Amino acid sequence: MEVPLSRSHITQFDQLRNTEKSFSCALFDPNSHKHEKMKFLSGSDVFPSKRKSLSCIKISLVDRSLQPKPRPKQKPKDEFRETQTEKVESLNLCGHIEKLVLFKRFKEALELFESMVSRDSNTVVGSSTYESLVNACIGSRSIRGVKRVYLYIVENGFEPDQYLMNRILLMHVKCGMIRDARILFDEMKEINFVSWNIMIGGLINSGEFREAFQLFSMMRQEIPDVGSRTFAIMMRASAGLEIAFTGQQLHALVTKLGMNGHIFISCALIDVYSKCGCIDDARCVFDGMPEKTIVGWNNIIAGYALHGYSEEALDLYHEMRSSGVKMDHFTYSIIIRICARLASLEHAKQAHAGLMRSGFAFDTVSNTALVDFYSKWGRLEDAQRVFDRMPRKNVFSWNALIAGYGNHGRGIEAVELYERMIREGIAPTHVTFLAVLGACGYSGLSDKAWKIIDSMREQHEIEPRAMHYACMIELLGREGLLDQALALIRDTPFEPTANMWAALLTACRIHGNVELGRYAAEVLVGMEPQKLSNYIVLLNTYKSLGRVNEVARVMETLKRREIALLPACSWIEVKKKPCVFHFGDKSHAKSKEICTRFGELMEEIVKVGYVPNRKVLLPDVEEKDQILTYHSEKLAITFGLISTTDSTSLQVVQSHRICEDCHLAIKLIAMVTGREIVVRDTSRFHHFKHGACSCGDYW
Repeated sequence: MEVPLSRSHITQFDQLRNTEKSFSCALFDPNSHKHEKMKFLSGSDVFPSKRKSLSCIKISLVDRSLQPKPRPKQKPKDEFRETQTEKVESLNLCGHIEKLVLFKRFKEALELFESMVSRDSNTVVGSSTYESLVNACIGSRSIRGVKRVYLYIVENGFEPDQYLMNRILLMHVKCGMIRDARILFDEMKEINFVSWNIMIGGLINSGEFREAFQLFSMMRQEIPDVGSRTFAIMMRASAGLEIAFTGQQLHALVTKLGMNGHIFISCALIDVYSKCGCIDDARCVFDGMPEKTIVGWNNIIAGYALHGYSEEALDLYHEMRSSGVKMDHFTYSIIIRICARLASLEHAKQAHAGLMRSGFAFDTVSNTALVDFYSKWGRLEDAQRVFDRMPRKNVFSWNALIAGYGNHGRGIEAVELYERMIREGIAPTHVTFLAVLGACGYSGLSDKAWKIIDSMREQHEIEPRAMHYACMIELLGREGLLDQALALIRDTPFEPTANMWAALLTACRIHGNVELGRYAAEVLVGMEPQKLSNYIVLLNTYKSLGRVNEVARVMETLKRREIALLPACSWIEVKKKPCVFHFGDKSHAKSKEICTRFGELMEEIVKVGYVPNRKVLLPDVEEKDQILTYHSEKLAITFGLISTTDSTSLQVVQSHRICEDCHLAIKLIAMVTGREIVVRDTSRFHHFKHGACSCGDYW
């Protein structure tokens, strides 16, 4: 309870206040010199007769002290203004950083941030600026930016909220710093549903599928109801492992939880089963979808195409069109790749037209698929036209066109395109070097190849892989430097691959080094005991040496290992219809016309120097039945000649490596008919024109 003060008490307070005021004036009056000799006095010294009354209200000058409260030292006006200016500048810079990120100028935003903190390490950065910097790191994929921003957050003691912490975790994941992201994830004070999904998705994108499953198990212990999207993410991990059992387990779990009808789970299941080789299960899931979306259609079509069911994939594409589902650029990309496999130029043209009509004329992915298709089938002018029209080209677009020129023996153009790519600032990849080195190998550009592979290490810091060594072995073999090629195989920093030995074997066959060829063939058979083509080469090698016993032993090995000599076949598309021919095929409706026309062709090419080569053995027939006239590729080409106009080029695909006799015959057929003939065999593309082949007779 408060006690009211009497009039005397009030009077005493007034006197005391006046006394303090007079002391303050004396102490701080610049015109007074008395303050230098004065001492701080107690209340009894000032008012000795009032000690008792003052003690009644518990106030003493000793407790209060007559020394005034210290005032903060005022900075000089110039220094104060400078500090205020720096604060304003920092606020302005933070705002400018946020604006730069808003307009996706990520690199400039990060550079401005580094400039700001290097000038004043104590700059106060707000939460919104940190969020913008995190977005800049994600957008630019800058590892340096991630390290600088996160270090600044830690050193300044800033504590992000849950949302910003998840964004920081995502920043590490998106920039490929998956190990740092996992450490950050384990140290997070609070982990929510979003945090789990970011970390699991990052592990899957990095190929750490097993670790993703371990984290998923931990997540289910913390959050039993993980949601359908998390299951869809985990199905990607199953597809990455290519283990059908894990996909089946997840399928059973989502069915048990009642999530089986979710569209994105169904699409993920189709992808899992397709990549694991269970195409029937994938089709079952697709057929059971209550609503077939474009993603579902794309996944099932890609699944059939992945496992070689190209015709079925094309049928599904037509069914998709009939269903009224609007196709996207991924659909067209898949179809164009299927057409490349089927050598279906007409279907590819239709897909190209559909792409233009659907508004994807400038889509990078689809146009890259078109460049790849036209390049593979010898229509390099069309490929170049599509490439030049693309507003944005990625490294895959460049790789496709470089490989196209190389595959058709136009190595000089391929190298020029590679050099242009470097000038335009596109960073090459392992695939780029494989394409350009392969082009050098096909065209015999040895000097160019050695310079390029040197620049691969020195300028681009990319270590050559086995496939690059195989290209160099092929170059040495083409020049007849077989001993150097063998030495390069033995000196590789890793275990020699089948491609290296195959390149050496080709060189031995071309240059007639039978003994070294036999050795290379035997090594190949040991490395790939189930690959039929290795045995065929070995059979031909022994046959050329006249070693009948070794031929019989190889045939016995094939029977013992149950490796069938599959019938060789060739197919050609005429008027949108594919026609397949086997050795000695007489089942075609125009068989008589084909035989008659081919007889005429044989007479014509004999006049220009054709001599049958009977030294080779084919995989489709016994030696006694080797009738060179009826090889499948010759029948397919003859059918194409009688079924098309004189200005039409022919594209033939065959299941085996073209033999030397057919190679010579087709060169001469192209010369006497004036046609362009493209043959794709198991080794490469052969572009026949004016009596020559793009491979330079080296395949």
